[in-house]
Amino acid sequence: MYGDLTLDEPCKFTETTAYNPSSPYSASKAASDHLVRAWHRTYGLATTISNCSNNYGAYQHVEKFIPRQITNILAGIRPKLYGQGLAVRDWIHVDDHCDAVWRILTHGRVGETYLVGADGERSNIDVLRMILQRMGLPEDAFDHVNDRPGGDRRYAIDASKIMRELGWRPRHADFAHGLDQTIEWYRTHEDWWRPAKAATEEKYRLQGH
Repeated sequence: MYGDLTLDEPCKFTETTAYNPSSPYSASKAASDHLVRAWHRTYGLATTISNCSNNYGAYQHVEKFIPRQITNILAGIRPKLYGQGLAVRDWIHVDDHCDAVWRILTHGRVGETYLVGADGERSNIDVLRMILQRMGLPEDAFDHVNDRPGGDRRYAIDASKIMRELGWRPRHADFAHGLDQTIEWYRTHEDWWRPAKAATEEKYRLQGH
C-alpha cells in the first residue's frame, strides 16, 4: 500500500507512512485498510491493522517468488527472474508473521496499526542465487523474464513499534537457515505442490513471465 522506496535511501516504511499504492492489487489492500479505520471511527468497532513484509516458508503457493524458484528446480525447470532482479523485498518467515498477528490480536491497542518485519531486505537476484547455491546449481542457472507491470523497487519495514509496545521479536532472524528449512519442506512435500505447478507455470508463460 505504501508504494516503494528507492534502492539507495536508508528510510523504511512506518505506521505513519502515507499510502501510495502503485498497482490495482495494492490499491485494493489500501482501500480495505481505509474501510476498517472508517468502521472504527464511525461505529467504534474494535479493530487493529497489521501490515507485513514479504512472507516465506512452508505451504506458500507455487506462484510466489521463493516457492516458484524452488519447485522449478525440483521439477527440472530453469528458474525465472523478473527483469534484472534488482528489486528488494523485506523477507519474514511465516511463523514469525503468525506470531506477530496473534500478539496484535491479544495485546494490541484497539484502533492502532502495527508494521511487522524482520530486517530481511534482499534483492530478488540475491535470493535466487542463494536458492541455486543451496540446491547444488550454478548461480547463473536461471532465465530472465519480463518484469511485472507496476513492480515496486524496494520494500523495507520498520517494526520498532510492535517490538517496543508489544514485546514481539522474530524467532527466525537467520534468513539462510529459514531458506534451508523452506527448501527441505518443498523437497519432502511434492504431493502438496505438484498438482498446482503445471497450471501456474502455464499462466506465467502466457503473461511472459
